[in-house]
Amino acid sequence: MTNALHIASLLVHCRPELLDAVKQNLLLLPGTELHQESAAGKVVVVLEAEHESRILDTISHIQQLPGVLNAALIYHELLSPEGEPE
Repeated sequence: MTNALHIASLLVHCRPELLDAVKQNLLLLPGTELHQESAAGKVVVVLEAEHESRILDTISHIQQLPGVLNAALIYHELLSPEGEPE
């Protein structure tokens, strides 16, 4: 790895009846992983990108997806090229 790696965790809250559609849209975004979810329309999303701006752009994009009520940044970490937190 030649660049630092940004890792961010989000809580995405969507309309429960649109949860499956929102998850499918989230999976289309590069560097996105889905983890826990609840029937109440909440999904834990992990983003990985080489640049912080890509994380911010992805969060903004997620907030505009149909059915999404909110996308809140929960955690952000920057790993150096050697894999150590900065």
